[in-house]
Amino acid sequence: MNKPKILILGAGYGGMISATKIPKHLGANDASITLVNKHNYHYQATWLHEPAAGTLPADRARMLIKDVIDTNRVNFIEDTVTLIKKDENKVVLEKTGEVDYDYLIVALGFESATFGIKGLKERALTIEDLNSVRQIREHIEYQFSRYHNMETKEDHILNIVVGGGGFTGVEFLGELANRIPELCREYDIDRQQVRVVNVEGSPTILPMFDKDLVAYAIQRLEEKGVEFKCGHVIKECQEDGVIIGRRDSEETEKIKAGTIVWTGGVRGNHIVEDSGFEVVRGRVTVTEDLRVPGYDNIFIIGDCANVPNPETERPYPTTAQITIQEATYLSKNIKKALNGEPVEPFIFNDMGTVASLGHGDAIGIIFGKTKLKGTSAAAMKKIIDDRYLLKLGGVGLMLKKGKLNLLSK
Repeated sequence: MNKPKILILGAGYGGMISATKIPKHLGANDASITLVNKHNYHYQATWLHEPAAGTLPADRARMLIKDVIDTNRVNFIEDTVTLIKKDENKVVLEKTGEVDYDYLIVALGFESATFGIKGLKERALTIEDLNSVRQIREHIEYQFSRYHNMETKEDHILNIVVGGGGFTGVEFLGELANRIPELCREYDIDRQQVRVVNVEGSPTILPMFDKDLVAYAIQRLEEKGVEFKCGHVIKECQEDGVIIGRRDSEETEKIKAGTIVWTGGVRGNHIVEDSGFEVVRGRVTVTEDLRVPGYDNIFIIGDCANVPNPETERPYPTTAQITIQEATYLSKNIKKALNGEPVEPFIFNDMGTVASLGHGDAIGIIFGKTKLKGTSAAAMKKIIDDRYLLKLGGVGLMLKKGKLNLLSK
């Protein structure tokens, strides 16, 4: 009798937890497991703002997949998914061709959503993966080097505009606030010559936090030279800057800049929509046990899944925390799914949220009500990061890649 084939697409948080935990809940003869990812490494997506600013080496945020998964139990294919044939139980890969499955776990991650803003896709940099953040770091350093060597100075090329005041945007701003003084010293540039401007369409940044914590974050970042343009949107991205204004106003302002980084929105991977799934911004609204309606053998987790909050009926935010919980839940229940047995609904346990404001500073709410800010929140952020590594690969991986040993740096 042939073993059921479990195919996992993507090696982000959801895919990697699935690939490491499912073998612990299934016997070797219960199923064959295959993981597909376009790179041979997994990276910490929640760390990307650091290598983007140049405050953490990009290599520290990544790890080889073969060093984490049990290669005796999980077959790894390094290839790019191009299409899911959901009615044929097949996935099309760029190099390998078609791969069959009996059960499919889609964990393909996110893409930037540009909302049709003119020039944004062509001219703005995005924090999406390791290659994109290397490009941001190199571009910023190039602009400083270029300015240093100019005979006739063009001050605006030092300016950095960050579109979006959500989690990624604010954490990137915090790292920039630490990195820019170092660059100024390196290239003999007055810190006052550099503008860092955040453009956020909502009335305030970080809407997931209460007013007190947001006020603290704004104050701390403004003290380090960050300017906030809340209630404004980027209306056009040009070669030498951005045009911004309020949504309901024709009045605009141009901010000249040599670097534009867009963090203002994400959507699920386009492959899901291209494959004919019913989506909203690239995400499928899944059932209470994370399946695709009408397809009991397809599970979707992470950025490609809308998981409704039963209390509000609105989808939960697609964070690393919920993705890890989804993958853990799925791994524990996969044997019941293989046997056609009913499973308990997925229940998200919100452990809290912590946002970094640069080295040694952060804000957060943990266990539902406890507020943290400053060094205590920064320490908690590192604990959260290390806890994931411990869950994924044990003490060895945590000691090799963890952050707690960086607290004194």
